[in-house]
Amino acid sequence: MPLLFAVLTVVATGLGGLVALKAKDRLHLILGLSGGVLLGLVAFDLIPEVFKLSTNSFGGIPVVMLAFVAGFLGLHILERSAGVHEPPDSDYGTHSHTHARIGWFGAGGLALHSFFDGVAIGLGFQISQGIGFAVAFAVLTHDFADGLNTVGIMLRHGHERKQAIRMLAADAIAPALGVASTLFFTVPDTILAIYLGVFAGFLTYLAAADILPEAHSRHPARLTLLSTVAGVGVMWVVVAVAI
Repeated sequence: MPLLFAVLTVVATGLGGLVALKAKDRLHLILGLSGGVLLGLVAFDLIPEVFKLSTNSFGGIPVVMLAFVAGFLGLHILERSAGVHEPPDSDYGTHSHTHARIGWFGAGGLALHSFFDGVAIGLGFQISQGIGFAVAFAVLTHDFADGLNTVGIMLRHGHERKQAIRMLAADAIAPALGVASTLFFTVPDTILAIYLGVFAGFLTYLAAADILPEAHSRHPARLTLLSTVAGVGVMWVVVAVAI
């Protein structure tokens, strides 16, 4: 089953990139839905599960929540340092070579993150089928957005379409490789809880700081908000059925 979802992540990422290349007008609704799905996964599935896997604390704070904050802040620092969300006329774009490097660095960072998305799917299935399905469903919607972002970053920073497509291919294969890697190792519950805590922090940051602002910047309409609420509702149903 994990290998099936590995293939689906490749398809989802590729479709996201193709949509970005075609610049469809309904993109804001897809991004809004994706943001809601990610928030639903974190709230309804990952956070409750990490507390079942580990009750350890450090300095009076649950270790899994420290991992959550570390994941959130780590991704925030990475994106700020890469200038991933800077417009082309920002200070990052003063020199064309620097501007191009930001594109490679940003897209490469997304590919690396996609690899760990795949690891999360594989580890989710190590816990249970229900957790694996829920994580995989959320990652698929996120990978679609990753495909959009990979192409968008490359084009926004002055790269040609061929270069954008190459990075899209790397981003598409990365989660499949992540899923495949988990077939060769197992992780103790305490370590798994920390990893999922970090992953939950990643997803929360992506939903709140990346995907939803991007969705509303394109079309700040009620339909975008309704799409986000629908995404949360969909994840509620997915988790309820999976468990």
